[in-house]
Amino acid sequence: MIIGVMGPEGSYSERAAKLWAQKNSLKDAEFRYFADIEDAFLAAVKGDADISVIPVENSIEGSVGVTLDLLHENEAVIIGEIVVKIEHCLLSKGGPEKIRVILSHPQGLAQCRHFLKRHFPEAELRSTGSTSHAARLAGEFEEMAAIASPEAADRYGLKILLSNIQDRKENHTRFIIIRAGNKISPEQTMGAAGVEGESALESCRGAEPESRPETAKEKVYQSACKTSLIVYLEKDRPGALYELLGAFAKRGINLTKIESRPSKKELGDYYFYIDFEGHTSDALIKDALKDIKSKAGTKSKANTLKVLGSYPAFRDFI
Repeated sequence: MIIGVMGPEGSYSERAAKLWAQKNSLKDAEFRYFADIEDAFLAAVKGDADISVIPVENSIEGSVGVTLDLLHENEAVIIGEIVVKIEHCLLSKGGPEKIRVILSHPQGLAQCRHFLKRHFPEAELRSTGSTSHAARLAGEFEEMAAIASPEAADRYGLKILLSNIQDRKENHTRFIIIRAGNKISPEQTMGAAGVEGESALESCRGAEPESRPETAKEKVYQSACKTSLIVYLEKDRPGALYELLGAFAKRGINLTKIESRPSKKELGDYYFYIDFEGHTSDALIKDALKDIKSKAGTKSKANTLKVLGSYPAFRDFI
């Protein structure tokens, strides 16, 4: 089993990948490191990795735009997710008084924006492909520092000058696990590692969805599964989004996320990314998807409804 991650070693993507591999008993997994999110994503699509672990959203900075675009543009299937606590540290060879340049991934810099403005207003901020890449570069000069993980400090021989420097105490990143969309099934992917596919994926299919009464007329659909999809709606049709949300609401299906993303065709034209509880094999979900498809854009538009996958929903923060 080859798992693609954004590298080099010591990245939060590596931490997420190792946790997911441990959780799914992939003891002999090999980690292959790539320069950035796009390269790691395409590694799974092109077969350079069996699966890839990709950041998709952060609790401070929101969704990772490049990941959303890659999901739309490529044939990839989401087979799992994991949420990792982010503990940014300021790392350097020298002391704080010597720091002139601070390096990190754009998300890392953004998540520590107020800290940097308050403590290092004169420092030059430089973006890198990953937090671990920043740590590796910071090891070259005492005037450089990196915002990265504690693991990166150990890996590149840097001192932790300050810990937990992110602007919000609660800082988590959600990672998705993807495979090629039209090659092999999740069970075959996991089976290649010599692991029972269903148990390794903690399959939620077959688990009875729970319903609990909210009012005399409403019920809330609860499931161990999550499904992700992309929907295109005609921009000039009044009430289109309202009707889309109604397809979920009238069936009591819980949406866990909805977000718009520009289609890049013209101003005001959007795709909607939606996560909700349930599996595509569930009768209620099948009915909802059929309803949504009838409300999506015209047949002349490509990918008016794209199901990205159904997978076990992550339950506990790490």
